Amino acid sequence: MDVRYAANARDAKLYDTQQLRVEFLVESLFKADEVVLVYSHVDRMIAGSVCPVSRGLSLTAGKELGVDYFLERREMVALNLGGDGTVEADGKEYKLKRYDALYIGMGTKSVSFNGSGAEFYLLSCPAHAAYPTALITLEMAVKARLGSKKEANERTINKYLDPSVVKTCQLAMGMTTLEEGCVWNTMPSHTHDRRMEVYLYLDLPEDAFVVHLMGEPDETRHIIVRDKQAVISPSWSIHSGVGACAYRFVWGMCGENQTYSDMDVISMKDLY
Repeated sequence: MDVRYAANARDAKLYDTQQLRVEFLVESLFKADEVVLVYSHVDRMIAGSVCPVSRGLSLTAGKELGVDYFLERREMVALNLGGDGTVEADGKEYKLKRYDALYIGMGTKSVSFNGSGAEFYLLSCPAHAAYPTALITLEMAVKARLGSKKEANERTINKYLDPSVVKTCQLAMGMTTLEEGCVWNTMPSHTHDRRMEVYLYLDLPEDAFVVHLMGEPDETRHIIVRDKQAVISPSWSIHSGVGACAYRFVWGMCGENQTYSDMDVISMKDLY
């Protein structure tokens, strides 16, 4: 498990390109036959991946968690970004097609993954209440259409872990799809002091990238992000970007509340 310590806004102003990438970018996910986990001390979110190509893979607790099993004091979601796969949670098997997600509540003792070609993206955060495991398909996700082609940001937000879809303790997750010809996400930008966020960028060609904007509104920085790479976004940072083409991104949040609209919008004229 790769452990990332929290960085404050004052220090982040002094980081060069390499240090920004070390602190905030998750580059190496989705490795064949491996469980990859990155533990961020920003609200103790874990982002990771499981790719069971030639064998099944199980989720276990490392010494970093100090517990007997991974979900002893946590909740999580697994979103399948590849071919058909299965997740087994405490002996019950769930079949996940591409873009299906499985929420797994605190107290689930065993979690394993199978399916050659399946690519599971994981998000997990601490929990203080246990809720039932639930399968959420893309069709079940709450849809919200935002933006316009004129502003190059027409997009559909699919809210998987939303209180109207499934009960969770504090974890929220969704996937945003940009329309063809649209490249901007989450602009005008915002911060939310009450939640952190992780962005995973998807469906980018090998020679394309997203310029992810971060930092305080009056001290912005950028990180070049490639396909299936993620960015950890502390609560003090904006999080938006522009790509070389249309793409998808998965967003995951945890913190004080699950209110999607609880954000502090930054005027375009106030960005520097």
